[in-house]
Amino acid sequence: MGVITGADYIRRIDQLNPDVWVDGHQIDGKISEHPAFKGVMNSQAKLYDIQHQEAIKDTMTYISPETNDRVGISFLIPKTKEDLILRRSMTQEWAKTSAGMMGRSPDYMNTILTSFAASKHLLEGQKNCFPNNLYSFYKKAREEDLTFTHTFINPQVNRSRFKIIENTDDIIAAKIVDRNQEGIVVKGAKLLATQGGMTDEILIYSTPGVIDSSYSYSFSIPSNTKGLKFICREPFCHKDSTFDFPLSSQFEEPDSIVVLDEVLVPWERVFYYDNVEIADQFKRKGAYTQLTLHQVVSRQVVKMEFVLGVAQLIVDTINTSDYEHVPCKISEIIVALETMKAFLISSEEKATKDEHGVMLPSINPLFAAINTFSKVYPRMTEILELLGASGMVLIPTENDFKSDIRDDLDQYLQANYRDAISRVKLFRLARDICMSAFGTRQTLYERFFFGDPMRLSNQLYTDYDREHLKQRVEELFLK
Repeated sequence: MGVITGADYIRRIDQLNPDVWVDGHQIDGKISEHPAFKGVMNSQAKLYDIQHQEAIKDTMTYISPETNDRVGISFLIPKTKEDLILRRSMTQEWAKTSAGMMGRSPDYMNTILTSFAASKHLLEGQKNCFPNNLYSFYKKAREEDLTFTHTFINPQVNRSRFKIIENTDDIIAAKIVDRNQEGIVVKGAKLLATQGGMTDEILIYSTPGVIDSSYSYSFSIPSNTKGLKFICREPFCHKDSTFDFPLSSQFEEPDSIVVLDEVLVPWERVFYYDNVEIADQFKRKGAYTQLTLHQVVSRQVVKMEFVLGVAQLIVDTINTSDYEHVPCKISEIIVALETMKAFLISSEEKATKDEHGVMLPSINPLFAAINTFSKVYPRMTEILELLGASGMVLIPTENDFKSDIRDDLDQYLQANYRDAISRVKLFRLARDICMSAFGTRQTLYERFFFGDPMRLSNQLYTDYDREHLKQRVEELFLK
């Protein structure tokens, strides 16, 4: 089968008819036509169509070793540095279509599954582990171009570092409540499945630190599995207009609570269960962190390029480059962008093969990048606000320009070298990045994309090898 088209994607998800709730109502009918999903599903469909463009087919796809069909590069297990560059190029090609605003574009989840498949050796010979299930499912996803959401966060009932088990008889966090001939039965909830309900599958797994084996599992199930429910947050875009909401109308990815009401997970879909050690080690010792962060940073670079472009257009449009603070603010974005690009290239240049022949990007530059981005992206959105100033408020709607006041708007909202409607479109775009509900969600999202920023800093402090630097100081000056 190989890579699908956008129409294939829309048709498949509509046919699933998953159990999805928005604003107290269960979605009835085609999910692709619901206001909360229509824009982002159409945008996602365009990504799949890009895979079929002849001019870039070798950037987006490769020949499957199993079927000789063309499959997505995001499923490629890298064996060379060139493979890593190819994966980066593919991610950035897709990211450009959404200005990097779709954090859960299909290549992200494909990368997670691919990293799991590249780490299947960690499951071999271990209790309650099924590496063959994992690898077989990876191949199925690759050949059928399946789409995924995922979830691994427990509800925020008790976030104490030392209180892992629930202090209640009622099940809250999803746990295994039965094991039978057909599979495992899971009951409870998980949080924050971005794009929940609009993908073929949902990948659910444990995070390190589990101390009760009932909370230790990894599996994937179809989004319409019996007993599976997606409860979505309030949509952050209420109009289809790409004039009024140029980003949120197209790239608003719903986030959802995932409720599992005694969901049966067939054995062939279980990758591991009831194994606390594996839950602790699989992500830490496998290819997950390196490959996933490589995809994340690749997208974030594109997002920063986009913000820089918008910022410079604002400066040019209202002719503020002569103000001393303006070049400093633009330069601040440039420095952040070039720093992120350098981290990304460094991770590829310093990549090494693991013992199973998988080429993994260097972790230190990637951790430095993710630590950097969580701090600089909020600053970049602040810079947009400072550059736009009152212009971020004085932005009429599309309907205003279609009304009898059009002449007034054309006269009083024109800019240095733009007419009024073009100027307003630019400032509405900037507003959607930094001031709309969509924009503020994007900022929060990037702050915590790979976890708590302080935890990430502490992990970098713990893992970064400084022994040889200490020895150099000792030998030169302290002997």
